[in-house]
Amino acid sequence: MTDKFDKSPRDTPPAGEVSKSEAATPAEAIKAIPVRHFGRWASGIIVIALLVALVFAFSQGDIQWHAVSDTLFDSSVVKGAGRTLLISVLAMVMGVVLGIVLAVMRLSKNPVTSWVAWLYIWFFRGTPVYVQLLLWFNLALIFPVLNLGPIYKDEMVDVMTPFMAALLGLGLNEAAYMAEICRAGLLAVDEGQTEAAHALGMSHGKTLRRIVIPQAMRVIVPPTGNEFINMLKTSSLVYVVTYNELLRSTSAIGSTSYAVMELLFVASIWYLVMTSVFSVFQYYLERYYARGSSRSLPPTVFQKIRMNLFSKGSPRGAM
Repeated sequence: MTDKFDKSPRDTPPAGEVSKSEAATPAEAIKAIPVRHFGRWASGIIVIALLVALVFAFSQGDIQWHAVSDTLFDSSVVKGAGRTLLISVLAMVMGVVLGIVLAVMRLSKNPVTSWVAWLYIWFFRGTPVYVQLLLWFNLALIFPVLNLGPIYKDEMVDVMTPFMAALLGLGLNEAAYMAEICRAGLLAVDEGQTEAAHALGMSHGKTLRRIVIPQAMRVIVPPTGNEFINMLKTSSLVYVVTYNELLRSTSAIGSTSYAVMELLFVASIWYLVMTSVFSVFQYYLERYYARGSSRSLPPTVFQKIRMNLFSKGSPRGAM
């Protein structure tokens, strides 16, 4: 005979009620202890120490800082900066236009045009810009006279001026790089866009102008902006063809005033200003062409400042 056990809970409170012991003990608060990153602090201290040491070293050097401020806006320096900007813009325009043509030739089904475009890109990307500038500047050694028949005829030394040698040397070299950038942008456009345009009766050229190239600009613009900023700095190489740009202007003043390093600082300041200004233009241009690909555009500089100001002024608990 088995014993009968009382299976009804004795100390269990009714449903919906909490026992007195549980009600008496308060809930323990969770303390979140953030992880301490000692490596970040150490690396930050090391970087600050190196910067302080660098600034101190330049402050103790034999540098005539007044020469930097006195010649920063000198007329010859300002004109040299203007020539640097001019040759960079013209060479970039030549590179972009010729690069688009070469990219279309590379993608052509015609083996002759495709092979010629590949050969052009291979040569101009494989030889240094410095060598190409010297080749154009000394072209009169091979062709003393430029003879185009009844159209034009003149001495090569009169035709190949320092400006023309700098423009051809920079522009034709840039076209080789822009051709690959443009080719990548054209290949990024879906082939269905071209097929749909051809189904509507659009020609190949009209499809490129109105359908393919506008969509490819979203891919082409960012590296093109980087190429132009690089062009501003590469333009200093035209010093070798005696084109009076920024570096040559500052070097001429430095050699006569015995302030060589100071005038190099002046040239660096002007290059930094120009590249910084065009970096801002590049950002807004990328933002403009990103309208069709992203739902929310990246904030501008002023929008970031406004958001930071309002976020700091708003209370923590605000939703």
